[in-house]
Amino acid sequence: MNILVTGGAGFIGSHLVDALIERGHSVFVYDNLSSGKTTNINPQATFIEGDITHEEVLHKLFTDYTFDAVFHLAAQINVRKSTEDPLFDAHTNILASLNLINMASKKGVQKIIFSSTGGVMYGDTSIRPTPETHNENPLSPYGIAKLTIDKYLAFYREATPLKTISLRYGNVYGPRQNPHGEAGVVAIFLNKMLGEEQPTINGDGMQSRDYIFVGDVVRANIAALETESASGIYNIGTGKETTVNEIFSLLNDFFDNSFQEIHAPSIPGEQKMSSLDSARAQDELTWQPTVSLRDGLKQTFEWFKK
Repeated sequence: MNILVTGGAGFIGSHLVDALIERGHSVFVYDNLSSGKTTNINPQATFIEGDITHEEVLHKLFTDYTFDAVFHLAAQINVRKSTEDPLFDAHTNILASLNLINMASKKGVQKIIFSSTGGVMYGDTSIRPTPETHNENPLSPYGIAKLTIDKYLAFYREATPLKTISLRYGNVYGPRQNPHGEAGVVAIFLNKMLGEEQPTINGDGMQSRDYIFVGDVVRANIAALETESASGIYNIGTGKETTVNEIFSLLNDFFDNSFQEIHAPSIPGEQKMSSLDSARAQDELTWQPTVSLRDGLKQTFEWFKK
């Protein structure tokens, strides 16, 4: 198959590109390199540098090539920036994504698989792990944009032949994660620790997340591509909650517990708890997470150490 991966030079996207190429697909990477790196790109992939907001470049891409499937990972990923500049976030994460979906539909793409979010989609809820049927309550423009695209994909799924899938991830971590900017706590802590710099924990550190290894996320994307009946929204998580304090402690073990647990002021409005019920993905995609948190952190530590 000819497959387009937007954001294919990034953290998750580059791992996905590797897996697709291993399966014999012809893969095209479309990335503006704002957070992705050329060193992440598989040499067997065709790389086109461009931004999803560049309509003319994107139109030429769909004119020059025919794609059977599209994985859409390119996004403005900074939650704080989305709250500071909602218009910019909407231009990138809503309008540009909608243009991509519409173009894919018109150009005969068979399936589009969207990297959505589960971590901020449902808000703080008493039902955890949280299923896809729970009411969405995103509090940031970033989360609102992801929900908007989920809804647009539902429209295209009903109104056109295009098969659409949204994968709502938990907190993804692993090798190649960028430790700068709006990064995951695992990457931030490891980057500081390896630089012999004391990390700090926001608030009391009891805020919990559903941490899922990037390799498991990639397998979910592959399952969504290869499962003919796959359709709609799927949570992709472990169903387990881990606090920031626990993450710090597990990582500190790799450094012979040489770092102190130091806390900083909490971030106003930060979500307290999150975990995802992935039963639907297990049933319909025959997918489940296989990498334990301890093993995943070990692999991530070894990569950062190199």
